[in-house]
Amino acid sequence: MRRREFIKVIGGAAATWPLAARAQPDRVRRLGLLTNLADAEVKGRIGPFFEELQRLGWTDGRNIQIDKRVGSGNVDALRKYAAELAALAPDVILAVGSVSVEALRQANSTVPTVFTLVIDPLGAGLVDNLSRPGGNVTGFMLFEYSLGGKWLELLKQIAPGVTRAAVLRDPVSLSGTGQFAVIQSVASSFGVELKPINVRDAREIEQAVAAFAGSANGGLVVTASPQSTDHRDLIIMLATRHKLPAIYYERSFVAAGGLISYGPNFDDEGRSAAHYVDRILKGEKPADLPVQAPTKYNLVINIKTAKALGIAVAPTLLARADEVIE
Repeated sequence: MRRREFIKVIGGAAATWPLAARAQPDRVRRLGLLTNLADAEVKGRIGPFFEELQRLGWTDGRNIQIDKRVGSGNVDALRKYAAELAALAPDVILAVGSVSVEALRQANSTVPTVFTLVIDPLGAGLVDNLSRPGGNVTGFMLFEYSLGGKWLELLKQIAPGVTRAAVLRDPVSLSGTGQFAVIQSVASSFGVELKPINVRDAREIEQAVAAFAGSANGGLVVTASPQSTDHRDLIIMLATRHKLPAIYYERSFVAAGGLISYGPNFDDEGRSAAHYVDRILKGEKPADLPVQAPTKYNLVINIKTAKALGIAVAPTLLARADEVIE
């Protein structure tokens, strides 16, 4: 057969091949998830991430395989899971919280990693620079330290009689000391005396809050930490029992009966993280994706709790609220 005839025959046959035979499908990608959240919180906190990931075209079991590891507050288990995920060599890992990112670093993971719910990635040494992280890690900050001053301001606005505030914080983490330092720097301008309370265990929290509530005009500022989340129900119960107006760093506390919160929208952060994961799966590098802080914070007020505390919330504050829980 002459060369020209051969090419013609092959070309005609190719036109009749099934599309699937001519276009080889992309390989299935692998996504790791590492979190120290409790099982009950995983769906609520991470659900929007998976919803957005699917909207972007990534479906578990079709073109991506998702390997989940949930530490549920057990740091030793988290370290074990971090090593397991690193050994699987996924295309990218979503790490929820500073503890998760640090566990991956200890596992010597060089896998591209996107983090969420991290307060101070620069101070913790997770990235070299916020605008150009420079390594294999990037992601989304929970908030900036300056938010601490706003918490105290809002506590005074909803309960003007507060002159003493107990600040519940993690005393051993960088973010715990950072949040307290900012609150401390503005306390005198609001005429508030501060009392730090550690959130290491339930008994310590209960005893310290009870002792603090022994004097009048007190309130609580609950800073962000895994321990605060773990002891959420206890903290809300103590604020109710001792009639202490309290401000929290996120909505779930107010939904569970807390008075007021001011903080980021976790759903937005999860959706943004999905876009970074998508970009990395398509070839971009974490080193070139800037670490981002929230651009909007939500104010949530529980009117039922305010009434129980005898607080008449100012109409101007109610008008500013993004959500009012009756």
